[in-house]
Parts: sequence; structure tokens; C-alpha cells
Amino acid sequence: MTHDIQSSATDVLATAEEWRRSGRQVALATVVETWGSAPRPTGSHLVIDEDGNFEGSVSGGCVEGAVVSEAIDVIETGKPTTLEFGVADETAWRVGLSCGGRISVYVEPIS
Repeated sequence: MTHDIQSSATDVLATAEEWRRSGRQVALATVVETWGSAPRPTGSHLVIDEDGNFEGSVSGGCVEGAVVSEAIDVIETGKPTTLEFGVADETAWRVGLSCGGRISVYVEPIS
């Protein structure tokens, strides 16, 4: 689900608020740092609920799947985490970040 960058952050944060109000457990993933060629800019968001539903984008490709999986753990434990993906990491090729850059994504529970 991609949107233009300006409306995307607002839309994702509104979705996070709406999901919380409806009783869903929610985590928010935010790109906090990028190096080199990164698919999404710093400040990009992905909101995830306890069932793995998500909206927004932190990278595109399979990185989102890895972030969603970690976000479900964050929801269950209540403990935030920082994830890093990049071509220096063998898993980057598996999760689809082969653009030559690296990204750091902060995942936090929203209450």
C-alpha cells in the first residue's frame, strides 16, 4: 500500500489511532536512519496490528514482512526494538533490500 510521501505519514498515523480506538493492539514502525540508496526516507511509517494487518511502507519488498513479524513480537512483549537491514547483512538479499543502502527501523508498541 503506497501513497505519496506527504500524505502517507499522516494517513498511517491516523490509521494507527483509529485501530487503537477500535480496540486493536498496534505497533508503529518508523524509518529512523538511512545510509546510501534507501527505498523510503527517514520518517516513513508502517502501522501493524496483532493479526499482522499493516498499512504504510518502510521499504517495500520483503523487508516489510520481516518488520511485520518483529512488530507482532513487540506487541506481545511490549518492548520496542530497532531493526537494521542492509546489503552488508546476508539477510538483506533474502528480504529484498538489494539497492545498496541500509535502513534502521524503530518498532514500538502504541497504547
